[in-house]
Parts: sequence; C-alpha cells; structure tokens
Amino acid sequence: MTTGALIFAFNNEKTDYVQMAAWSAERIRRYLNIPVAVVTDATDAGLHQQFEKVIFAGAETGGSRYFEDYADTVSWHNAGRTNAYRLSPFDQTLVLDSDYVVCSDQLKAVLNAPQDFLAHRTAFNVAWPADPFLDTFGRNQFPMWWATVMMFRKSATAQYIFDAMTMIKSHWQHYRTLYGITEKNYRNDYALSIALGIVSGHTLKVDSIPWPICSVMPDTELSLMSADPELWQFKYAGTDGKPKSVGIAGQDFHAMGKKHLEAVIEAC
Repeated sequence: MTTGALIFAFNNEKTDYVQMAAWSAERIRRYLNIPVAVVTDATDAGLHQQFEKVIFAGAETGGSRYFEDYADTVSWHNAGRTNAYRLSPFDQTLVLDSDYVVCSDQLKAVLNAPQDFLAHRTAFNVAWPADPFLDTFGRNQFPMWWATVMMFRKSATAQYIFDAMTMIKSHWQHYRTLYGITEKNYRNDYALSIALGIVSGHTLKVDSIPWPICSVMPDTELSLMSADPELWQFKYAGTDGKPKSVGIAGQDFHAMGKKHLEAVIEAC
C-alpha cells in the first residue's frame, strides 16, 4: 500500500503557497518519512525537484477573505480540496494545509490508525489554550471538524465523505441556509463537518484524531528561535494589552496567518 501526503497550493496576490508547500514537504519527509504530492496550477521548472508528484489542476476559488496579518482582502483558492480523493496518487493519503507546520512524528499515529478517514474535531489557540475555539458553527451550533489535516484510505467510506463534500460545495447556498451559516464564502471545514454528519446518518458518531490542532492566529507573531533543537516562539497581546510570548518545541501547529510563516521560510 502506498502512503503519502497531499498539499493543495494555489498562489494569490499576497501568498506564495507553492513555496510554502515545498518548505512543508521537506519537513514532512523529515518527520514522517513519506513522499509528498502537490496539487497546483503553477508551472515552475523546479516543481518536480521539490515534490515526488506534481498534479496540475485549475484553481477553484472560495471567494475573497480578509487576512489580519496582511491587513488586506485577498483571493482564496482553496475550494478544490473536495477533489483530494480523486486526485491523490496514494492508497493512503494525508491531506495537509500548506500552512500546517509539521514539527514531530505525531501524525504517524494517524497513518497507523485502523480507520479509513480521520480529521480533527477540536482545536486550540496557542495564545489562550484553555478557551473554547471555533468548536461549532452556524445557527444551530453544529459541531465542527477541521479540514486542515485529513487522513483517508481509498475506500467506500472515504469516497462517500468526499462525494458528500462535493455535493455540498455544488449547492453551497442551500447548505448555508439550512445550517444557518452567516459567512457567504464556501469553507472546507464546514463542508467536511456537514458531510460527516450526512455519512454518519446524522448520528455524528464519527471517529476523529484524538488530539486538538494547535492553532496560531493571524494576530500572533511566530518565529523560529532555534533549528536544532527546534524551538518556536509565539508573541501576542495579553488581556491587559501587554506583549506576552510562549515557546513550544516538538509541537505541530496550524499557522492561520501567513505573513510571519513566510518570513520564517524566507530566512531558512
């Protein structure tokens, strides 16, 4: 059985997601020892040296979004995630956001799990780990799963989930109304959550990755303090407005703001 990671990388006006994905691919090989495929519309000559497999696809927009770290509204080309099952060249696939920073071999436990599909059910903000963080969405506070990290094996269960996500994306305005979602733009996390509800027969008895995603918000500055041993620092404003910081080693995290991560990549 072949196993590998799959990253979707479509650049916009502000962010070079392809460069970010290539940097992430090096870390995935280092910590997880698996090959990496990229889905992109980029035609850079060096792509085949940066990834084991390059899959060319058109960008599918999810609308535009305001990014606090850039203080600007930019295009968001991340709606093609529903094609992961069809596009993946692997029997077992770990789908990762290009801004998910692998710092450990923790995801090996997910790859070794017996389930055919797993995603995170919970997340926490690195600045305020004890506070609830985007646990539900919509008028009826529907439970949210995160599409940031998804593991699937080629199977009927996984295909049902991705087929359901495709259906939801194709009829997004209907599902927005049905679930009382105020945001106009399509969002992979919401589509995944609704799809898992449908495939589970609306029982919400869904196997999930048994730990939360460590999330770094756009207003939190991140920096790589030491490469060996690897130590990341996160700076943010406390409730009193005074600057605070926390250092973390050996912890994977989701860099929800791209500007600071790009600065780290440029410095590497």
